[in-house]
Amino acid sequence: MPGAVRRARESDFYRRRFGGEDPKAALDALCGLGVTTKADLRASHPFGMLAVPRREVVAYHQSSGTSVGRATGSFHTEADWDEMLDRFGRGGAALTAEDTVLVRVPYAMVTIAHQVHAAARAAGAMVVPADARSTAMTVRRVLGLLRDLEVTVAAALPTEPLLWAACARLLGESPRSYAPALRTLVATGEPLSSARRRRIEELWGCSVTLSYGNSECGSNLAGECPEGTLHLWADRYLPEVLDPETGLTAWEGRGRLVLTTLFRQAMPLIRYDTGDTVDLRYTACPCGWALPSVRVLGRWEQGVEIAGRRVFASEVEDVVFALPGELGVLFWRAVADRGRLRVEAEADARAAADVAAELGRGLERAFGPVADAVAVPAGTLVPLDELSRTSHIAKPRYLSAAADTEDSGLAYPAPAGAGGG
Repeated sequence: MPGAVRRARESDFYRRRFGGEDPKAALDALCGLGVTTKADLRASHPFGMLAVPRREVVAYHQSSGTSVGRATGSFHTEADWDEMLDRFGRGGAALTAEDTVLVRVPYAMVTIAHQVHAAARAAGAMVVPADARSTAMTVRRVLGLLRDLEVTVAAALPTEPLLWAACARLLGESPRSYAPALRTLVATGEPLSSARRRRIEELWGCSVTLSYGNSECGSNLAGECPEGTLHLWADRYLPEVLDPETGLTAWEGRGRLVLTTLFRQAMPLIRYDTGDTVDLRYTACPCGWALPSVRVLGRWEQGVEIAGRRVFASEVEDVVFALPGELGVLFWRAVADRGRLRVEAEADARAAADVAAELGRGLERAFGPVADAVAVPAGTLVPLDELSRTSHIAKPRYLSAAADTEDSGLAYPAPAGAGGG
């Protein structure tokens, strides 16, 4: 721990915060130090948090920007990347040279796609870089890749396999027919409720393992053991739980996760408030790992106040995906207004009445008589043409025969082989 504080003090930000104090003295009063916030990172942009010479930095990444405010940055040395991949390798994916790994998360500034890609290459697996933000990589094209390449492991936001399943249904086939070789889905980038996990496993006939992290702290912060428990890597991070109402911290319980990086070189963080609401416990796990379990509920700032308590999307999701699978619900949204929660779920016309009734009962059990359930037609929340289209704008064609396009000027043809299914 003294080493973590000493490394952090090499940055302009922590040098100012710690002043002339000896790092060991600062460590003795660690819990008395203020937390480091996203606002601190933004105010220190670009190099105020950097604790090593720039020549030692091998990569710069940014958060996804899902928090309120500008995306936050993170720097990495080669050793940081090696340590990050070591953490990822502890999780439940267990990649081998026999695997074909489809990476369906953004390759842009966030770290997770690069991390999965590097881990797969290190294991000798074949990588399929199906970027989740490429306009050419449609849902339908992903289905074709899953089937044609016999993908065994896919890494994606938990929303993705629901989109794939909906597209398969539109094409008149079952999800499993597109991915008979799929054994594991690595879910990342979003909280995952136990109910949505079960629905994905039912749809695709594969196991689901969760990888939780954020860019600022070095990506992968927790992974699942063989027993399916999500463990926080407390041998690499010192975790605290912050009560947002009182400002006090504890070593376990429910609140916002605060982390101190223990081995980070390029950008050490001391008591960083991740903004994620978690339930952290040090109860024994049958796997034998001496690491705390963590349940991730969602971003504190994205929760809503209902009936005197803060409600997170993952809690509503647990109710939605507890609906019987035969009702076919894949997509939902909720809006809080004046103390009530309105939850809409897409449903086929034949199942709409049952969906509304079942969902209403589930919401009342979970939250009391403060929620309204509404079944909306398929395509209301996720447009059907977006699911089934074979191409998006990809590359401009500057010269073409008149018969090739009805538009003058730049035209954007479908990428070759975009259909894939």
